[in-house]
Amino acid sequence: MRYWLMKSEPDETSIDHLMAAPQRAFEWTGVRNYQARNFMRDEMQPGDGVLFWHSSCAEPGIAGLAVVASTAHADSSQFDPASPYFDARSTPEAPRWQCVDVRFVRKTALLTPALLRQHPPLEQMQVLKRGNRLSITPVSPLEWDYITSQLC
Repeated sequence: MRYWLMKSEPDETSIDHLMAAPQRAFEWTGVRNYQARNFMRDEMQPGDGVLFWHSSCAEPGIAGLAVVASTAHADSSQFDPASPYFDARSTPEAPRWQCVDVRFVRKTALLTPALLRQHPPLEQMQVLKRGNRLSITPVSPLEWDYITSQLC
């Protein structure tokens, strides 16, 4: 089992959206960074833990826990001309973008970057490093255990 931090803008998909449909698997669409895509395509497996991060909002941070619910598959948004994530160079026969589905586990109190930085076991978290803009980053087992047992 591996652990991940996945960022989503709450006005697009929030932890509350997942919580409103706990049995539903949500397609994690719109990732247009090759490294983040490769994490989903090559490394994520069903059952992996997810720290659900609200980003590009007034109060960013970990808002809940989710689980990877599928293996990687073609991101449907790349084929939709009405989507902001449409990619005209991608075809169903040769998709450029992959995604996974995630499912709700539980909502948590918001764990802001400032709060996370107060905890020495988390000082190496990728999301807390200067200049990190990746929407998906690995989380170490130590970081996962600390967050889920001490902060959630």
